[in-house]
Amino acid sequence: MCPQPLDRHRPRASRQPDSTRAASERATWIATGLLAGMLLALQAPPAAAQPVAAQPAARRLPTELLTDRLIVKYRDVSAGTALPSMRALAAARVAANRQGVVMTALRRTGTGAHVMALNRAMSHDEARMLAAGMMAGDASIEYAEPDRRLYPLAVPNDPQYASQWHWSDTTGGVRAPAAWDVSTGSGIVVAVLDTGVRPHADLAANLVAGYDFITNTTTANDGGGRDSDAADPGDGVSAGFCGAGSPAQNSSWHGTHVAGIVAAAGNNATGVVGLAYAAQVQPVRVLGRCGGYTSDIADGILWASGASVSGIPANATPARVLNLSLGGAGACDSTTQAAIDAARARGAIVIVAAGNENTNASSSTPANCSGVVTVAATGIGGGRASYSNYGSVVTLAAPGGDTGNTILSTYNTGTGAPATDSYAGEMGTSMATPVVSGTAALVLAVNPALTPDEVASLLTATARAFPATCAQCGAGIVDASAAVQAAYASVTPDPISVSESESNDTQATAQAVASVPATISGSLGSTADIDYYQLSVPAGRTLTVTLTGGSGVGAGLGVYTALGRKLSEQTGSAGGSRSFTVTHRGGAALTLYVRVRHSGGSAGSYSIVAGI
Repeated sequence: MCPQPLDRHRPRASRQPDSTRAASERATWIATGLLAGMLLALQAPPAAAQPVAAQPAARRLPTELLTDRLIVKYRDVSAGTALPSMRALAAARVAANRQGVVMTALRRTGTGAHVMALNRAMSHDEARMLAAGMMAGDASIEYAEPDRRLYPLAVPNDPQYASQWHWSDTTGGVRAPAAWDVSTGSGIVVAVLDTGVRPHADLAANLVAGYDFITNTTTANDGGGRDSDAADPGDGVSAGFCGAGSPAQNSSWHGTHVAGIVAAAGNNATGVVGLAYAAQVQPVRVLGRCGGYTSDIADGILWASGASVSGIPANATPARVLNLSLGGAGACDSTTQAAIDAARARGAIVIVAAGNENTNASSSTPANCSGVVTVAATGIGGGRASYSNYGSVVTLAAPGGDTGNTILSTYNTGTGAPATDSYAGEMGTSMATPVVSGTAALVLAVNPALTPDEVASLLTATARAFPATCAQCGAGIVDASAAVQAAYASVTPDPISVSESESNDTQATAQAVASVPATISGSLGSTADIDYYQLSVPAGRTLTVTLTGGSGVGAGLGVYTALGRKLSEQTGSAGGSRSFTVTHRGGAALTLYVRVRHSGGSAGSYSIVAGI
């Protein structure tokens, strides 16, 4: 008989008003011992953090954030004028041509502004730079701005979406619809280390091959030990089965419920929707009847992240996100910590539940392990759920439900063995954790280059303030929309090529560079020539500029603020290079001016490489 777990989930799920019963969240906080259970850093990842296999390419520019038009309002243009003056139009075209953009007038708006078509799509940041360059060079422009595309907020057609308050409730939700306008988690694998997953009709399309790591046949309840079948056979037990005095419990279908929160299929006109509904779930079965062993869970962590486990086939689809809605009492053990460290080194973020004992999570493991994202639970009002653990080890919180407002997800009607697909409402930090895991998947789909620490920092930096009391619940409630937008901002776009366009010999007539990174080709026409370039540094980023003079050309390099304050100035030797680095720690984009001037040798060409 399987030993009795020392600790189980305390709260029971409230019944959800649908055709299925709401099962209690049970037997997944497992014992230790015999049973287990930032400012955003944008530097390159450490050498140990190797990218995992088969990861998607970075999503450079989401369609929602592109435009191929500007809106330009001239001061001296009346509402009855169809187009700006020829002189104004010519000036606008020159400003655009200097940045390699061809611009033509399309039409007049009702307010007297004019819509200008661009010959290529560009990011909103590029378009703002182009507009700023036009305004700087033409005093007759009242304002210029991107003609942005706007879209209806994504609302899935899943019939029970309206009952999933945690996605869109203005007080307690995570702002999922706004996040879905940018990311749905496509290309990201989330490993759910749990009781296994049923091939639910609302989930099966998003499942990838997993593995059953349970070695004890009694615990496994599937007639064998470890194998490639990660389906949940049920974990129901009779009274006394898990030890003297242990209660009888129906099967929890815990892994199926958790997996549905992460990635139940969206827009399939069926049931519910997961937060990262285009992501893939990898079921890693580590819990069965009476819980699961630390050794099995640690192997599951390793395998899910792509590490080799003796006797187990290689994982063909390593996960970037590991969801552990499980735990137990005591300190973090060496076996689990080593597995977590190895998973993080392979680029996987490990997200774990804080626990449901209404006590300090420092006494719950793996919530108290190093390097994990520990999640507390909030209710619909945004305050700490009655059962949720708390404390300094908690990273942030997410909706986990409370009495009367549970978290609706995929389920099964069987009380022992599997029966038919259904849906149920449950509550617990086990439900809050996959909300954060789903958010991490949305983030990584936008920028897969982020390291685990960068993802964690991004999630905490963008979390919103608690609207109700949640003492020691971490940074705030996870905000899926803000996290996705921050992830997009962290993407380094492909470099653009810029050719110098005269006249750019003063700061007032500086040539605007639409975006960074960029490679600029210029020349000093005489020993008295001076060239200026205008660059924008996003908040929190570091700009590096390197100037290299051509053969025999000595080019000096300077950098100035918009008010003309000199930040750096270096003379150049013939054929030599000069460089500077500026870290911008402010909250808005910083405009800088790069000056190139003759500094020895002959006149001639030079090149500038600007990167962030």
